[in-house]
Amino acid sequence: SRWRLPAAQRNPADMGPQDELPPAGLNLRGAGPNRYNCSPMIKALLFDFDGLIMDTESPDVQVWQAIFAEQGVDFPLDIWLRDVVGATAANFNPAAYLGSATGRTYDLSALREQAGAYRLEIQSRLSALPGVTETLAAAKTLGLKLAIASSSPHAWVDRYLAQLGLAGTFDAVICREDAAAIKPAPDIFLKALQVLGVDANQALVFEDSPNGVLAAQRAGVRVVAVPNPVTRHADLSSATLVLASLADLPLEALLEQLEH
Repeated sequence: SRWRLPAAQRNPADMGPQDELPPAGLNLRGAGPNRYNCSPMIKALLFDFDGLIMDTESPDVQVWQAIFAEQGVDFPLDIWLRDVVGATAANFNPAAYLGSATGRTYDLSALREQAGAYRLEIQSRLSALPGVTETLAAAKTLGLKLAIASSSPHAWVDRYLAQLGLAGTFDAVICREDAAAIKPAPDIFLKALQVLGVDANQALVFEDSPNGVLAAQRAGVRVVAVPNPVTRHADLSSATLVLASLADLPLEALLEQLEH
C-alpha cells in the first residue's frame, strides 16, 4: 500500500518483504524520509475549523435555541444550516425572525451580545473533536502539507487553535480576511492551495457543512464530509466520502480508499 506508515514506525511483526526500509541515503519519491511509501497523488490536506476541528457549531445552536425558547419560538435550524453554517452568522437576523414570529421588537446587538457571552463560556471548555489529533499526526508522518481554510476570522480561529494546542501545527491558516469571498465561494480553498503550492487534484478537503462541501467542489478539490451534531441534519451526500467522525477511519486507510 502506498499509504502505509513508514516501516520504521510499524510493528516488525506486521511487516513483510515489501516493507523493508530503503538503503541509507536513498530518497524515494523525492521529499524526505516521511515520503517513503506515500503516494504523490495527495500532497495536502485542507481542514475547515468550526464544527470540524472543534465543535463550535453545537454551542452556537444551543445558545440560540435557549434564547428563542425564552420567547416561545422554535429556533429555525433549517435556515441556520442553509445560511449560516460554513458561511457567516451575519446571514441570519435573529431579531427580525423573532419580531416576525412574535410581533415584538428586539435589539439585534443585545441578542448577539447575549448569545456571544454564553457561547464563549461554553467553548472555553471544549477540546478537539474525536480523531483530529490522530489525523494530523498521521498526516505529518506521511509528509503531507496541512492548512486551515475557514470562513471565520483569524482572531477566532487563532484563539481556538491555541486553546487546542494546535497553534503551529498547520503550514497555513487561511481565514476570511485572506480571500475575496467566503464559502460557498471557492476563494478560501483556492488561496490555501496557492499558499501551499499544490494543485487542486493534489489536495483533499475535510468539511462539515453543505456550504463547505460546495466551496471545495467549486475549487475542484475532492472533499470528505465529517458532520457534527448540528450538520448531521444536513444533506452532505454530494461529498466524495462521508464519515461519521474523523476517528472512524485512520488517515492511511482513508487515502487508500480514495485511490480506488
